[in-house]
Amino acid sequence: MSANTKSNWELLKNGMFGENTIFRMAISLCPSIAVTNGLKNGVALGVAVVFVQTMVNITVSLIRSFIHPKIRIPIFMLIIAGYVTIIDMLMSTYARPIYAQIGLYIQIIVAFASIFARAEVFASKNRLIPSAIDGLGMGIGFLLAMIVISFFRELLGKGELFGYSLISGNPLLIMILPAGGFLAVGLLMGFFNWVDMRFFGGKGASGV
Repeated sequence: MSANTKSNWELLKNGMFGENTIFRMAISLCPSIAVTNGLKNGVALGVAVVFVQTMVNITVSLIRSFIHPKIRIPIFMLIIAGYVTIIDMLMSTYARPIYAQIGLYIQIIVAFASIFARAEVFASKNRLIPSAIDGLGMGIGFLLAMIVISFFRELLGKGELFGYSLISGNPLLIMILPAGGFLAVGLLMGFFNWVDMRFFGGKGASGV
């Protein structure tokens, strides 16, 4: 994929909708099940991924001409691990209550296929600005997916959002269990695919 045929806005939309990590590409699904039983946790992990994805794309683009093709994979992994370490240390210091719940998943961002894939197929082949926008779009797409999934799971499963009670009565407890996570992701994935086929002819919201 080259930035030459896409505007910055198209690159951003592609990451958010056309190639959304969860709903369109169906990768990095583990955290979408594990941490989305609460909106606060989903947002925190999403913000962490936005930071790592964007900074990795920027760094890879800046040094792409110095990376030998035969050692690009360990170099990419080292860059990802460096930024994951930074966000892990920041959250463990300044957001300890949330970190206590999702710290493990912050650490395994280093293994997210979506982050490595964008470094490989886009940032290593494009200039700084397009790479930064691509990383930002992919990160925001992941964040939006976390927000949507967390919103429905917490609201239906607990009757609350951000810990504030909104719905009286008996919640659907299954929605905060792993089975509810799979159900929510599957239904939302199906919905977004239906929207794509119905309104965009299967080309994605980016139109490509």
